[in-house]
Amino acid sequence: MALGVIATITVREGKNAEFEKLFAELTAQVLANEPGALLYALHRSKTDAQVYKVLEQYASMDDVKAHGQTDYFKEAGVKMGPLVTAAPVIELLDVV
Repeated sequence: MALGVIATITVREGKNAEFEKLFAELTAQVLANEPGALLYALHRSKTDAQVYKVLEQYASMDDVKAHGQTDYFKEAGVKMGPLVTAAPVIELLDVV
């Protein structure tokens, strides 16, 4: 059964361009290397330019877990750390 994920990320003032560039690189790696990642897309809030939502969909829970264990995901997290205000807020969803 497919699963959805919404990750909410708040970026520090003045760091949007750097964050978006790093995230674009991560997105390319996810979509190229994770066949179980059906959707992986960054969105910026229209009401608060510092807030981003990552809309994700995976074929299975195993694919969700595998995503978080990839070297490129871990490396991106380290690089993005100074650009964000806190750890992402993650919401896991059932696809209906």
